[in-house]
Amino acid sequence: MEHPPSLRRRVYLMRHGSVTYFDETGKPFLPETVALNPAGQAQADAAGLAFREAGVRFDRVITSGLPRTNETAQRVLAASGQEIALDVWPELHEIRGGRLSAIPTQELRRAFTGAFEGVVDQEQRFLGGESVGQMMDRVHPAIARLRAQDDWDTVLLVLHGGVNCAILSLALTGQRLFLGGLSQAAGCINALDVGEDAADWLVRFVNYVPPGPLQPEARATTMEQLFEQYRKGR
Repeated sequence: MEHPPSLRRRVYLMRHGSVTYFDETGKPFLPETVALNPAGQAQADAAGLAFREAGVRFDRVITSGLPRTNETAQRVLAASGQEIALDVWPELHEIRGGRLSAIPTQELRRAFTGAFEGVVDQEQRFLGGESVGQMMDRVHPAIARLRAQDDWDTVLLVLHGGVNCAILSLALTGQRLFLGGLSQAAGCINALDVGEDAADWLVRFVNYVPPGPLQPEARATTMEQLFEQYRKGR
């Protein structure tokens, strides 16, 4: 697809809709298998409707391949009136946690929230698993590869909170930094424009949630909420 060299291309970056990671007793479900809950389905539908009302048409739709990203993307496409085959990029999988049961109780809160506070040390591990630096090692090259491809003008990426932070941090700073305080609500939309030069990023907006864009009730982070759910079972 040809596009004028003077114009930037548009990346719509979404986080998947809401899912349920723990049961009522705090027992975790396998995160690779969880599907959208009713709230998440409504969020994905609302995002699709917002794209439809704005007349946004996608050339490509990319997910990480996990069920929660695929389902979100499919619902967005259905609500926006588009039929596009999903392009799965496994390297855009969410930052991988370790075994929760192996984390000492006194280190538990830090394991949940440490990767999403301030400018995060690249050695900081998420739930005792993958480090922030290891995640960036796979996410940054994938984004560079996408930018090098010329078959799109508008692309939708349906990914994850941590991965989205890595992409937004790169766009905002142009450096290998991870800004953990970039909130990514379930089902949110970010818009980024990219030019030909690797440093040419424009962040148009961040964390727009169509069902409730002002987010009046939001105070805790996703990981703070998940920590409170999990600790019930400890």
